[in-house]
Amino acid sequence: MKVNIQTPNFVADIKLVNFIEKRLAKLEQFYDKIIYADVFLKVQKTSEKENKTVEVLLSVPGDDLIVKKEAKTFEEGTDECVQSLERQLKKRKQKQRAYL
Repeated sequence: MKVNIQTPNFVADIKLVNFIEKRLAKLEQFYDKIIYADVFLKVQKTSEKENKTVEVLLSVPGDDLIVKKEAKTFEEGTDECVQSLERQLKKRKQKQRAYL
């Protein structure tokens, strides 16, 4: 799976990039037909502590799965996105098995 990380208005640290790629790679054990993942990291200009937005677009045959989470850190947001995508991929796989 190819992972594209886009960070408008700032440069992502290599540790953050490696963390995101490692977390997204775990999704392949739940669904092996993932084509690519686009990750958008944004910092909102608000006074709230949860001003980091992580948006993941996962391209799978048929549809794209999109998850958007806000958190205090990009790592926390990435973990929340991966957990949500994990549930969606498991549900998708069960539906496919039902049709076979």
